[in-house]
Amino acid sequence: MSAVDWVLWTPEEVHVGDVISADAGGMPTYKVVAIDSGEAVLEDEHHAALRARLDRFPWKVARAA
Repeated sequence: MSAVDWVLWTPEEVHVGDVISADAGGMPTYKVVAIDSGEAVLEDEHHAALRARLDRFPWKVARAA
């Protein structure tokens, strides 16, 4: 990803389709493909899936207004 704005968020503010990261620099990034009880199914840039708690990834790409 190039030149994106990262914002802090809470788990209630994340939605399927958002791109999130554990680091404000955005490395690595994950796309949210499903959410279930505070956990998310995430997909990395290689389309590998993992399941993790949302609170491990406090940064997301800011949506355009």
